[in-house]
Amino acid sequence: MSTSTDLPVAAATDATARARDLLGVTRLTNQALTRWLHGLPGVDQVGCEARAAGLGTRSIKTTSKQWAIDLAISMIDLTTLEGADTKGRVRGLAAKALLPDPSDLSTPRPAAVCVYGDMVETAKAALGDSGVKVAAVATAFPSGRASMAVKLADTKDAVKAGADEIDMVIDRGAFLSGDYLTVFNQIAAVKQVCGDARLKVIMETGELVTYDNVRRASWLSMLAGGDFIKTSTGKIQPAATLPVTLIMLEAVRDWRDLTNRQVGVKPAGGIKTSKDAIKFLVTVSEIAGEDWLDNHWFRFGASSLLNDLLLQRQRMSTGAYSGGSYIADDSPSTAY
Repeated sequence: MSTSTDLPVAAATDATARARDLLGVTRLTNQALTRWLHGLPGVDQVGCEARAAGLGTRSIKTTSKQWAIDLAISMIDLTTLEGADTKGRVRGLAAKALLPDPSDLSTPRPAAVCVYGDMVETAKAALGDSGVKVAAVATAFPSGRASMAVKLADTKDAVKAGADEIDMVIDRGAFLSGDYLTVFNQIAAVKQVCGDARLKVIMETGELVTYDNVRRASWLSMLAGGDFIKTSTGKIQPAATLPVTLIMLEAVRDWRDLTNRQVGVKPAGGIKTSKDAIKFLVTVSEIAGEDWLDNHWFRFGASSLLNDLLLQRQRMSTGAYSGGSYIADDSPSTAY
């Protein structure tokens, strides 16, 4: 198994001390982590999928739907993560975050704009003191295939440029080979260099193969100090499915019960419609509870979801859908 010899000296000291206390061991080893993670209750695949399907059929009243749409808008990390991103495109996305619906100034703003690290400074300047956060993907997103020196430099650069939040990717190869200690140490080291920036840990659940692995990766990410657990990069399918998100919501709920520390959840990838978003909000309420119905603790990683939410919001306000020119097209193919 690989080791984390290129981690900063004492990078994971605090996280390791907390983990030792929680696991009841004097030394944090891969064997101890394996025993702890594999001691978690197994996921009943049939039961999980049936419950997710049932929650997905819940209907809500019109007044609740209006509230849910506004809440969903406020939870979006409005995202552009394309190789063809330009400063103009990022400024355009920031402008949309600041004024999602020019015809209705009561429309909530998204929680954040999510970009590559080299675009943080542009996004930060465009958003100013609006309160909309700047999130940056880091640690060799989306593959995570780089040395720790590179991953940490990537994170430091984004934080120095003004990122409020860092979205890192775990080493799925290490995780799937059972090298949990390396994954733990890497998350802890990235968390340390984040400073005041909140850390979202992307598990890339589409590559984790089983629901049991999703549960283990969730607990490992929280144990190492992640402030959020996130499903996906949006580059791999399946991405943010309802059953996977349900498992993650169970994990953060149980983690808070165990440690008195609350951790956020961010499903990302493939959530495109208001109907989809509301299914996720119902699941949040039923599984984790109302404390997570806040954009400090729950986010949607999305690029096109905002458009549909705005259209549905206008329909509920006016009784009619807008024409095609009402909502600007910010799909990744749009030139700015």
